[in-house]
Amino acid sequence: MAALKYWVWLASLPGLTNRSRLQLLSHFSSPEDVYYADPEEAMTAGLSREQAEKIKDRSLERTNRILSDCSREELFVLTMADAAYPARLRNIFDPPILLYGRGALPLFDEEAAVAVVGTRSATPYGIHNAEELSYQMAKNGALVISGLAKGIDAAAHRGALRAGGLTAAVLGCGVDVVYPEANRRLYGDVAAAGVLLSEYPPGAEPEAWHFPARNRIISGLSVAALVVEAPKRSGALITANTALDQGRDVFAVPGPIDAPESWGCNQLIRSGAGLVTCAEDILCEYESRFPLKLRCRREELPEMPAGQAAEVVPETSAPEALPVLTEAQRRSMAEDQLCILKALPADRPMLTDDLAETTGLPVRRVLASLTVLEIDGFVRPSGARCFVRTVELPQEE
Repeated sequence: MAALKYWVWLASLPGLTNRSRLQLLSHFSSPEDVYYADPEEAMTAGLSREQAEKIKDRSLERTNRILSDCSREELFVLTMADAAYPARLRNIFDPPILLYGRGALPLFDEEAAVAVVGTRSATPYGIHNAEELSYQMAKNGALVISGLAKGIDAAAHRGALRAGGLTAAVLGCGVDVVYPEANRRLYGDVAAAGVLLSEYPPGAEPEAWHFPARNRIISGLSVAALVVEAPKRSGALITANTALDQGRDVFAVPGPIDAPESWGCNQLIRSGAGLVTCAEDILCEYESRFPLKLRCRREELPEMPAGQAAEVVPETSAPEALPVLTEAQRRSMAEDQLCILKALPADRPMLTDDLAETTGLPVRRVLASLTVLEIDGFVRPSGARCFVRTVELPQEE
């Protein structure tokens, strides 16, 4: 702990870039030596006079607050001096000198880790492919890494979690900060089944400049990066370029030639990125490198268990009209039940986990409400953990 406080002091010292901190660590033998150095010595490490003056701030108040927050929030701190710090990340040009984390830290250097990135404003095409490809990769032994943002990131984590596989999220804010709020439940799931990481201390807000910086960590922890959807100006393209600079392989999912969200992916493929239509296109490249981890086998994302597929209605058949929910029935419902009924489709099955994510309700409350709704005849099961709405909702005035 005595040595750790100097790492946290250096990492949180205002006015220094991560690169200047690395220069200090390269010149001095430890953060503790930096702490006791004078500005003139710091200048010999390559810092400017203005930067070197920053190390005169030897107050540990900020450091003690950060360590106290880590203890209270049950976060771990991983420094470059720790054996568990991934060599894969240490060897990039600008590695973070430390990481804050929540969850179980995997041995990244032993994992076939694939970064899955893309736009926050994803289309249904992108969401489906990100989730399905991540499911396939996790099911076949890969570790899926993303940034827990809206859109493609969230779909990637969901796919890995549904496969029961490993997933890691690198955040652009403190590990204890949930951002975006819509991903609160997903945040908890990743923390429980994988790991959340950040170079920013507890409580750090999601500043815009944090996200391009964190992209180097996402690709640095990975052996390859997969871009699913990326417009012309996209953080995903920054990650792809960073991955190339780090010597990582880059893959992309092709999209319609007139789709703005697929512009970046199509350009990457044109420039030599691997074209991906299934997880095998990526995993077979690394199967010999990780023989005890990976297998190349097609795994489809299950909507429902085999043999319980939803009934397919021919296009020529007119859909059967559903009974309309009466005002009296609506007033008799609990708020959770009505919320679930509004979110549940009538034309296709929906998983209870997806329903919980859409409504923001805990799974236990979703299941309890579905039981009541099924008894009342307002929903029906359609496979394991899947339901369909069986009533038409009146138009709200």
